[in-house]
Amino acid sequence: MSDIVYEKNVFATPFLSGYSELRIPIVDSSGNPAWPAVFPTEKINQIRETVGERHFSAQMMLNYIAPDKVRLDPGGIKFYDGDFDHMTAKIGENVITGASIYWDPSSGRRHADNSVCALVYRDDKARRIFLHDVLYLVVPESVDYPLAYQCEMVLAFVQKHRLRALALETNGLGAALPEIMRNTISRMGYSIQICPITNSRKKEDRILDALEPMLTSGRLYAHTRITQTPLVSEMLAWSPLGGTEHDDGLDAVAGAITCNPVPVRPHGAVPRQYTANTNFKL
Repeated sequence: MSDIVYEKNVFATPFLSGYSELRIPIVDSSGNPAWPAVFPTEKINQIRETVGERHFSAQMMLNYIAPDKVRLDPGGIKFYDGDFDHMTAKIGENVITGASIYWDPSSGRRHADNSVCALVYRDDKARRIFLHDVLYLVVPESVDYPLAYQCEMVLAFVQKHRLRALALETNGLGAALPEIMRNTISRMGYSIQICPITNSRKKEDRILDALEPMLTSGRLYAHTRITQTPLVSEMLAWSPLGGTEHDDGLDAVAGAITCNPVPVRPHGAVPRQYTANTNFKL
């Protein structure tokens, strides 16, 4: 094929023949910045923390790491025990700026795909994510309407955490859920906004891009209650090549991380008073 291209364009020698490749990683082998005036060490570290090790290696160190070589290491999670303080909008000393609840639905039946709802809080100033709660929904075999049954469970989960919005994946089975959910909200007397989301990207790509940078940069925090769910086992068994038997919890967490958060403000804040300047002439 290359001979045909060269013959068509009448190249006497292959294009760029004899040229040398210049590769200058942003940091040399001794850890010194290549361009300290433009990219000092502090800025380089900030880039590394933002994009994660895999993207930093490919984009800044010119050392590509194929996605199929990547795994999700639960050892990168920093666990905490504290709860979210609604009065101060803090988890410990971390000021929370946003929250997201994301539901990746399924039938909820045993021996089927997991139906999972995940809650994350955000500290945008420190660029941290707090995976605060994960709900794996299981519907008893005796229940005739599994989707309506799950809607009640999810709404109770949203109400428990005092949020007013739910991101709902509408691919496949979820296509019918927004209407069922709105009927359930009306029947239960709640005031919750439903945000339907349709995903077109591969599940493996969504999970990898959302979780891997957070894990490798040490910015993913999780409440210790998460260890009582299947989520850590899902991380250990997950592969970016696909074919993972159970990864629905990871997909829900990835959705919660990437969807638009609801702004969070402290409930105990004293309202600011403003005084208008009326000393002016027309």
